[in-house]
Amino acid sequence: MKSYREITLEGLWTNTILFSQTLALCPLLAVTGTATNGLGLGLATTAVLVASGLLISLMRNFIEPEIRIPAYVLIIAGLVTIVDLYMNAYLHDLYKILGLFIPLIVTNCAILGRAESFASKARILPSVLDGLMMGIGFTFALVLLGAVREILGSGTLFSGASLLLGPAFSFLEVTVIPDYSGFLIFILPPGGFIMLSLILVGKRLIDNQFAKARRPDEAPIETVGKQITI
Repeated sequence: MKSYREITLEGLWTNTILFSQTLALCPLLAVTGTATNGLGLGLATTAVLVASGLLISLMRNFIEPEIRIPAYVLIIAGLVTIVDLYMNAYLHDLYKILGLFIPLIVTNCAILGRAESFASKARILPSVLDGLMMGIGFTFALVLLGAVREILGSGTLFSGASLLLGPAFSFLEVTVIPDYSGFLIFILPPGGFIMLSLILVGKRLIDNQFAKARRPDEAPIETVGKQITI
């Protein structure tokens, strides 16, 4: 069993859903036109990851191996339905923006993958922590990509944040570049592909630097000449 530190590090950096596993790219490219949209979908997905990890860990000894995948999908679908109804009732404006991508959380391979690879084999607390860390890492990736695309595409940041967090958080809505006419390609899915590739390159460079820092210095190889007498 992995330690809590390893679970946290995997979820936040070394094995993130988007930047390491490259899963859930469809919602990533579709809803990250703004940082607010990315935050909304990320929080909804995090709630499903945590709750599914908890329930599947609780029920892991009662689910027969032959039907485990349909059972996991059923549990995840029930949780997504709850999240969908909640957002429709209390965050309706944001719900209309995210639209179909809330129900499509059911088809997110990352959620089913964590259920199969971790929650079905682990105790309750590690499973909940794994879901939380994976969700935070996923949310961070959505917000990061959404923020970059929003700034380059329209010159704003967290536009419409009051729709998600309430009027008290309207101070998050910032105009980064005043009188900016916008760069349409960064708001469209092709811009998402471009920025995602640049972020992945940046993460790979950072990982390489960490790997070099952890690698012990290689001792120089000394060759000692030996005289052989025949």
